[in-house]
Amino acid sequence: MVTDVVGYSRLMAADEDKTLAALNTHRQIVFDPSVTRNNGRIVKLMGDGALVEFLSVVDAVRCARDIQIGMTAKEGEAGIVLRIGINLGDVILQNDDIFGDGVNIASRLEQLSKPGGICVSSVVQENVGGRLNIAFQDGGAVSVKNIDRPLKVFHWHPEDTPRASEFFVERADPAPRDAEHAIAVLPLDNMSGDPEQEYFSDGISEDIITDLSKVSGLTVIARNSSFAYKGKSVDLRIIGRDLRVTHVLEGSVRRVGNRVRINAQLIDATTGSHIWADRFDRELTDIFAVQDEVTLEIVNALKIKLSPAERANINDTGTSNIDAHEDYMRMRGFLFFPGMNAEGWKQAVLYGERAISKDPNYADPYGMLALMHLLDYHNHWSGRTSQEAMQEADKLAAHAVEIDPDGLWSNHAYAVVARWQGKLELASKTLEKAMSKSADYSLGWFTKGELELALGRLPEAIDAIERAIRLEPSFRHQYLQFLAMAHFLKGNFETAALLLRERVLLVKDTDIGRAWLASALGHLGEIEQARTVWTEMMEINPTFAIRTRLARLTLADPSHEMMMLQGLSKAGLLEDA
Repeated sequence: MVTDVVGYSRLMAADEDKTLAALNTHRQIVFDPSVTRNNGRIVKLMGDGALVEFLSVVDAVRCARDIQIGMTAKEGEAGIVLRIGINLGDVILQNDDIFGDGVNIASRLEQLSKPGGICVSSVVQENVGGRLNIAFQDGGAVSVKNIDRPLKVFHWHPEDTPRASEFFVERADPAPRDAEHAIAVLPLDNMSGDPEQEYFSDGISEDIITDLSKVSGLTVIARNSSFAYKGKSVDLRIIGRDLRVTHVLEGSVRRVGNRVRINAQLIDATTGSHIWADRFDRELTDIFAVQDEVTLEIVNALKIKLSPAERANINDTGTSNIDAHEDYMRMRGFLFFPGMNAEGWKQAVLYGERAISKDPNYADPYGMLALMHLLDYHNHWSGRTSQEAMQEADKLAAHAVEIDPDGLWSNHAYAVVARWQGKLELASKTLEKAMSKSADYSLGWFTKGELELALGRLPEAIDAIERAIRLEPSFRHQYLQFLAMAHFLKGNFETAALLLRERVLLVKDTDIGRAWLASALGHLGEIEQARTVWTEMMEINPTFAIRTRLARLTLADPSHEMMMLQGLSKAGLLEDA
């Protein structure tokens, strides 16, 4: 988002002191609070203008709307009127600054904006879709300096009278929003002097993440993204900026015999100052109570009020058997390991079965084992048939739900197994039970998005996958595929192409990403580019069969599969679509 003050030079010439005072007041009262409220980061201030980046297009447009509406009431007294331009596109990050075509286009859009209004690119208008109550007016295609193609632009102004049109969106914004506080729990350092205890310190970190994610007044970054900083010496303020969090938890774990010491400190990610710190020395048998205590101390330090249900969820560990929980932690570490293979899978299953043997009524290992056997269904690591692996996954997931009907992992496992059995509605209902236990469960949000996509509920799919990316930015490269497919099936071909280009850039060997990109380009009439992408895809996987891959998605609406095939047909890549 690029902003600029209308007639700034004239205002300064007339009364410099008054203009500067009005600009500062505007930033303090309207601009800065709107940016913060909508997950933005002010990249730089440029005299009378600003460059701001956001987590999503919806955040950017909502922020711009809030600013312009907020300024309407103050225009007469302050004399400050803004033009705002918004674009979605690639940027180059250098230190704290951003560059590139994405920024250049936003700057040109700002110049095209009406005073007090907003001008957006077509990909922004397309991406926002029905998620904000904004009526964009078609501004046509415009040629601008230093951009080698005409820009299709759309305008909005507070004085515009909303009216029904193809650009008018009536659906209220249902997308999940960040809570006031957002936190990243860094992996606690293993101070035991034994590398074999790494699983233990990692497991405690992950348990704290899981407990915090059950608090509705807190946004919690998922394990894989916060664990990306493991073993690295990084300024916590940089981590806060990268993960868009207000606070960071760091610390260490020392285990000696049957004694455990946990040091933890909560840091303000903006200033780097300590909010809270404490040390816990306990017997190993008290480890569950210690984890709960750490979680509650963080909640208290942030002045978040827990509901009775949230407090009960935090205290619910699922077992009192420390040995069973340790084996479960070992298995869980394998599930989230990015290089999972057949050997790792066998070790994980062994730990899961050991956990169950030590506590047959511990539901979480059954749910996790179900997911492990589902991985075997896809990857054939055990040598069994897909049908045998699915039967085992189904049996374990059903037993997990029988033990803990309301559990997070038991219901999530059951939902994922049902999804791959083609029972989409059952999977959706079961997943809702899992997510009711955790407000910020990133894998749950992704699974929800995947299910909504298959069911054809595309706006809901987009909201859910964007939330998953917010909570787990390190998995963005994987989630982009499904986010792009949801936009594609909604007819947002320009947005889909933009996201798929990023996916191809981040995952060099993706065949399915290139297939969907080729189809999106076919719909956009970019035939030569579509054929180039398709050629690259066939070089990566000469046996690629698009209809087989589409069948695995189990799309409920037959027209959605046809839409994908038609794009390839338009590009001359498929004859019989």
